[in-house]
Amino acid sequence: MSTPHTKQPRPTPAELEMLRLLYALGPATAKQVHAAALDGRPELTYANVLRLLQVMHGKGLVTRDESARAHVYAPAEEQDRLQTHLLKDLIQKAFAGSGKALVLAALRGGHVSARERAEISALLDEERLPD
Repeated sequence: MSTPHTKQPRPTPAELEMLRLLYALGPATAKQVHAAALDGRPELTYANVLRLLQVMHGKGLVTRDESARAHVYAPAEEQDRLQTHLLKDLIQKAFAGSGKALVLAALRGGHVSARERAEISALLDEERLPD
């Protein structure tokens, strides 16, 4: 895990894909990650998955348990923490630091379903303080 003063490296799109798989699977071997990746990317080879996990380990994005013959990989950071870091970067870079601008862009751009809008509305209603 990163400390508050340590800047965690930002994953590439391919690394994010591996992290998403590991968050869904839990700690897993490269073989297990490769099998899960084949559903969406049948062209992805085992060697590519293994190499990517090794690079991610070197960058500190995943941990590796080497106690068994097949190494077991796990994300180095909890999913919500990683998402928060990535979101902060996106807000700074693309929306000049405005969370409101990000939310409005998502709502106006058709990226939020009617069901999701209802959930967001209910959440906002819960947060409102009585006058």
